[in-house]
Amino acid sequence: MVEEKFYSDRERLVQALTQDCASALQKGIKEHGQASFMVSGGSTPEPAYRALSKRPLPWQQINVALVDERWVEKTEKGSNQAFIEKCLLQNNAAEAPFLGMKTPHATAAEGQADCECAYGELPRPFDICILGMGGDGHTASLFPHAQGLEAALDPEATQLCRAITAKKSEVTGEHTERMTLSLAAILQSQDIKLLITGEEKLKVYREALLGSDELAMPVRSILKQGLKPVTVYWAP
Repeated sequence: MVEEKFYSDRERLVQALTQDCASALQKGIKEHGQASFMVSGGSTPEPAYRALSKRPLPWQQINVALVDERWVEKTEKGSNQAFIEKCLLQNNAAEAPFLGMKTPHATAAEGQADCECAYGELPRPFDICILGMGGDGHTASLFPHAQGLEAALDPEATQLCRAITAKKSEVTGEHTERMTLSLAAILQSQDIKLLITGEEKLKVYREALLGSDELAMPVRSILKQGLKPVTVYWAP
């Protein structure tokens, strides 16, 4: 269920990812009249987002929503909402409806119910879910041994959104309180795209494929679920 698309350089990866996303979104609109585009932050998808923003797609029919978010205000460093607004919701894509995760609540746990309600209104199945992977084996904000991780990795759960408190590390930085799509929500995607770059991340990916402990490397829950196809994009 895992398809690998490995490229000789990042420019080729970005070109392929941009085209693949545009095609999937157009297909969703043709079949259902609208599409859902679940997006992650990070430097790897950024050039693809910028390229997509210039595509003449029917953006008013494409619902853009976050895969995960640090529990920070949009004006603070690290906000995925601010990142997506800056690099994707520009040019033609400025017309796209957008759904963020941060609510006015003081904590992610307090905001979970409102986030769940909002995400429940998105058209499903989601057409595309863009994921990244950290050097610790996390994906979305599903961090190793985080508080709330077991519930978030339950593939039978009905909740789309989960509050997570990660164990502080070099990967998490200061912002350990997060909101994330649950595994069950990610598996409601037609097209799961996992983006990886660099030799170190490739080693982590290979390690994830070999092992089975999902709490230690949550990306395994995506790679080994066997229910929905996953496309892994990699370049040096």
